[in-house]
Amino acid sequence: MKGTQYVARKPDESGFIHYSDDEHGVWNTLITRQLKVIEGKACQEYLDGITQLDLPMDRIPQLSEVNRVLERTTGWRVAQVPALIPFETFFALLASQQFPVATFIRTREELDYLQEPDIFHEIFGHCPLLTNPWFAEFTHTYGKLGLAASKEERIFLARLYWMTIEFGLVDTPMGRKIYGGGILSSPKETVYSLSAEPEHLPFDPIEAMRTPYRIDILQPVYFVLPELKRLFQVAHEDIMGMVREAMQLGLHKPRFSPKAA
Repeated sequence: MKGTQYVARKPDESGFIHYSDDEHGVWNTLITRQLKVIEGKACQEYLDGITQLDLPMDRIPQLSEVNRVLERTTGWRVAQVPALIPFETFFALLASQQFPVATFIRTREELDYLQEPDIFHEIFGHCPLLTNPWFAEFTHTYGKLGLAASKEERIFLARLYWMTIEFGLVDTPMGRKIYGGGILSSPKETVYSLSAEPEHLPFDPIEAMRTPYRIDILQPVYFVLPELKRLFQVAHEDIMGMVREAMQLGLHKPRFSPKAA
């Protein structure tokens, strides 16, 4: 794994995680700004989850607060992890209905973007939809499959995760909306993803697995679900059969320039 400047904060003997006033201030800046940006752009299931979580505005939430809501709605929990974890740990946590949350928050110098997923990205971006049974079922199935997959199969599964859980769009009766946590925690990508600039493709799991991506740019293509329940349906289809077909067909040509050395 690559290195990171960030160090996750560990809980004390009582399970409480202490943050500085400045870190709480960063959370306040991020959540205040992003709640305004996502107005009219996030899917209703995500907004329902935001309401249920009732995240504090003035401080970083404790994981126990998030767990109380997730356990009540879908049986999920969040798990405190270091800033970076290996694939094996990631899949094992999802397979046991635990969503990994690195307990650090970005610095003010990286308010708009950082490569490592921090506590704002994980809790604000992903946890609201973990209150939704369809999304939770898909994420759980994904973890179980990833845990049993080969190294090469995991690379294709990672693209499916990227194009859905991180950067997915969905058509709704109220228009095209966002459900991907990577978009919903980014002010710039929230606006950009629904604009006419990127390409929008109908969701196809095999095509998603064959589509290369870069983590450090605005995405050139987004896959659009016909409805959020489609994720639940995919969870009960032969995903590993799709992985094998995608591997046989090979990758599409990247829609982006190579990263500079």
